[in-house]
Amino acid sequence: MNEALKIVVVAPDLAIEDQTDDYAINQAERSRSLRIGLLENGFNLVASLPADVFLTERLAQLQPDLIIVDAESEARDALEHVVMATRDARRPIVMFTNDHDTRHVKDAVAAGVTAYIVAGLSSERIRPILDVALARFQHEQALRQELADTKTELGERNAEIKNRQVIDRAKALLMQRQGLSEPEAFAKLRKAAMNQSLKLAEVSQRMLDMADLLG
Repeated sequence: MNEALKIVVVAPDLAIEDQTDDYAINQAERSRSLRIGLLENGFNLVASLPADVFLTERLAQLQPDLIIVDAESEARDALEHVVMATRDARRPIVMFTNDHDTRHVKDAVAAGVTAYIVAGLSSERIRPILDVALARFQHEQALRQELADTKTELGERNAEIKNRQVIDRAKALLMQRQGLSEPEAFAKLRKAAMNQSLKLAEVSQRMLDMADLLG
């Protein structure tokens, strides 16, 4: 449910030092509009943070479910801070901006942004935007986990094949040099492994290494 969804907004300070600075005033107004839209849609806005060197620590403390980057082109370093801060604990990142220069979209998505929204601050758009961003993030996380599981499985299979090859070579060596049958050679390797509290492949590899050393 959205009520349980903890959101952190990363944005510049809203304080306006120069009341004649129209750009700063507009920036502050759009940031306030975003916060109001989140609250109107029932989301739990737990904090508004600056993009600084303390961001990683603050995010670790707050443990948000989703991060919103509210930035213009002049503040894109905010995105770099967020990406670095979530590198070890991935979270969905949604970037809201009024910058219509789409050249940055590809880089932002490659950096880890789940959704890149241009001029999307109207209240009625916020809920579907965040719902889609969450669904996409969860789907991508599932794909990453599936890929990681597949790599792990392949690694285990390759290791098993390699171990079997080592054991087979060790058996063949015993059969050749001691005139043992295959079952006898295997039994000798297994007994050696038990006596030394080692795996069968480890004993076999040591035997092969010793044979190579002695020639």
